[in-house]
Amino acid sequence: MINEETKRKLRLMNIGEFIEASEEQEQDVNALALSFDDRFQMMVDRVYQQKYNDKVHNLIKRAHLRLPKADIHNVFYHEKRTLSRGIIDELATGKYIDENQSIILQGYTSTGKTYLGCALAKEACRQLHRTRYIRVPDMLTEYADKSLLPGGKEKVLRKYSGFKVLVLDEWLLSDLSKDEIEFLFELFERRFDISSTIFCTLYRTEDWLKRLGSGAYAESIVERYEHNSIRIETGSMNMRDIFANDR
Repeated sequence: MINEETKRKLRLMNIGEFIEASEEQEQDVNALALSFDDRFQMMVDRVYQQKYNDKVHNLIKRAHLRLPKADIHNVFYHEKRTLSRGIIDELATGKYIDENQSIILQGYTSTGKTYLGCALAKEACRQLHRTRYIRVPDMLTEYADKSLLPGGKEKVLRKYSGFKVLVLDEWLLSDLSKDEIEFLFELFERRFDISSTIFCTLYRTEDWLKRLGSGAYAESIVERYEHNSIRIETGSMNMRDIFANDR
């Protein structure tokens, strides 16, 4: 049994979970019959899993997912839905994150773009990547508000350029001002080739330039992502109707 002084030291080292693991073993006859090495390994495994679970939970919470129950393992596949299980399974490995690739989820309204974006974001959290979901209109509102404060623009840029995975929902849904386009250009300049951005959008990349108002900033944004992203079409099946009928 661990004495109080040892418990104090474990808590100071931020590994107090060993206390609970040890106490559980003291109540387990089968565990007490094992060798010290086996018991210690069991405690390490338990504490590691608990710390991992806690970290994933915190990452998911801080990701502010619009659909927190979205999960890559529950993606709806159907012969009429242009969605490849093989591609989604490949994305679930996180290889695209390691290679700093981006993803474009494009399709009609209610075809599951937001769900897929949140599911991929959650999987990134499980792989211990700092991740954030946000609607583009909300991010631009935050940028406009913070721009009124000294150093506010830079703070917003640092914030959103710092996430390893950034899910931008409702991309290009609304018209953008010149200042907003310049902000987005600078954000993508900082993120490109060192992180992954997931776009959820109604528009194909060939329509982006027009939606961005053309110009040098627009061309630069399109050039960065048009040929260097994994493009997934979510098709035209209305997911809301399908799951409403299931209920």
